[in-house]
Amino acid sequence: MKIHLIAIGGSAMHNLAIALHRAGHNVSGSDDEIFEPSRTRLQREGLLPAVDGWFAEKIDASFDAIILGMHARVDNPELLRAQELGLKIYSYPGYIFQESRDKTRAVIGGSHGKTSITAMVLHAMSHGQLDCDYLVGAQLKGFDTMVRLTPGVSRIVLEGDEYLASPIERVPKFHLYHPHVALISGIAWDHINVFPTFESYVEQFRLFTEKVEQGGTLVYFEGDPELVKIAQAARSDLKLVPYTTHSHTIRNGITCLQTPQGEVPLQIFGKHNLQNVSGALEVCRCLGLSDGAFYSAIGSFEGAARRLEPVFQNERTRIYKDFAHSPSKLKATTEAVREQFPQNRLIACMELHTFSSLNAKFLEEYKGSMAGADEAFVYFNPNTVQHKKLEAITKEQVLAAFGTGNVQVFDNSQELLQKLQAMSWNDTTLLMMTSGNFDGIKFEELALLLGLGA
Repeated sequence: MKIHLIAIGGSAMHNLAIALHRAGHNVSGSDDEIFEPSRTRLQREGLLPAVDGWFAEKIDASFDAIILGMHARVDNPELLRAQELGLKIYSYPGYIFQESRDKTRAVIGGSHGKTSITAMVLHAMSHGQLDCDYLVGAQLKGFDTMVRLTPGVSRIVLEGDEYLASPIERVPKFHLYHPHVALISGIAWDHINVFPTFESYVEQFRLFTEKVEQGGTLVYFEGDPELVKIAQAARSDLKLVPYTTHSHTIRNGITCLQTPQGEVPLQIFGKHNLQNVSGALEVCRCLGLSDGAFYSAIGSFEGAARRLEPVFQNERTRIYKDFAHSPSKLKATTEAVREQFPQNRLIACMELHTFSSLNAKFLEEYKGSMAGADEAFVYFNPNTVQHKKLEAITKEQVLAAFGTGNVQVFDNSQELLQKLQAMSWNDTTLLMMTSGNFDGIKFEELALLLGLGA
């Protein structure tokens, strides 16, 4: 097939382009700006556009499919040309569904944990040698791309994002997958620019359960009252599978699962990850993997990129980075590190970077979310607020929103770095949480910048 991707530089889009190229399709694409690592990965595959920008003349009647990324706008000249020619236009989740209609589809949704659960499932399935295709939202060790579509493979595991599919298909991505097995990890309000109320956000997950195929399975975290309500109101043909935090012990900074096969030491930690393990186990059961094979595999799971990922460790100091940015994720991640290393002082830093987190109305949701840290530093860039066309916020406003005395607020990343450099790091854990990078702080160089060595 001849396929063109509009906004090819996106995280999922460039991985889809690579997967399609490797499957033998004739793939091209465009974007107005492409950042790393997308740029290098596309270039390595011979897929990097020669010039940044949109070019309507690239689009002609010979294309079998146009795949539209969320980064493009409704007036994109290539999109307008494709519409004029009557070409088949898909969002990337729409295209993924078309290519997986004959597969058993397991979709992992939820406000938090979906990337980690998807990664756990894929890790266990790979170790158990049960072949499956996939779409996951982070780079995983042992997986070359984040997307795999293979003719003849009977299963596919999909991370189900609730954000919009494309500029012209303004429905949540996970509504398009129609799973046979659906998991929801929890609901915590996010994407305020699209779902302006908590109720409208919760409704998307209820609608997701209606998209499950007839006779399918709904796996859900029973500790979330909103999920319990959704499960109780679900269709009668669905099999309901609740899960909770996996039984475990913590000794000397190592979390061990309690299983019928005995103790299984983990390389990950935190109650949220122990809930994720339970959810992943239920999905793997649905896909045909035995409990023994799952437990044999999960001990070697190192986590997905930027999900409580270790950056540095010596005998006195640990540094972790995490993708956490919403209130529920901040609270869960901070508490996980506190519980795992109770003898250490905990310094937690987070960046307000997303549309929701920088919204003056949504800020109130952060109250108490970093109370678990000994000291908490919150950073935002006023230029980012302006770029997103949001109402300006102040340091005082942010401080009041977080509402605990351990919080300090910065609007200059160099001042934050200088604060960190002036601190003692003996018997201390540093947790860096953001969906960005604190405006240029390189996590891999942070230990050196703090005088801790390589």
